[in-house]
Amino acid sequence: QVQLVESGGGLVQPGGSLRLSCAASGSSFSISIYHMGWYRQTPGKQRELVANITIGGSTNYGDSVKGRFTISRDNAKNTVYLQMNSLKPEDTAVYYCNAKNFITFRETWGQGTLVTVSS
Repeated sequence: QVQLVESGGGLVQPGGSLRLSCAASGSSFSISIYHMGWYRQTPGKQRELVANITIGGSTNYGDSVKGRFTISRDNAKNTVYLQMNSLKPEDTAVYYCNAKNFITFRETWGQGTLVTVSS
């Protein structure tokens, strides 16, 4: 069974930076066959795409984070990262890691990590 565990969330001041990590584990599991993504959600709102990265390394970002956030993946470590710079209060949310099998399109979610941007 695949598990995704996010880490790196916390409290940061506006303009600061955080790096989130999503470590994947499971019997014979490899993220190399999964498109990976980060989503975020605030109370009362739908979960929204922050960034995703395909198995080939192509990336896509939500409009609100373009130029500030960078997604990357390390298949050898079964880990995907989200570098978040120039953070704003509106970036405050629970951030979720997502893995989508590129053959079956089956998705797996992590439990989420809270990011709070506040002075």
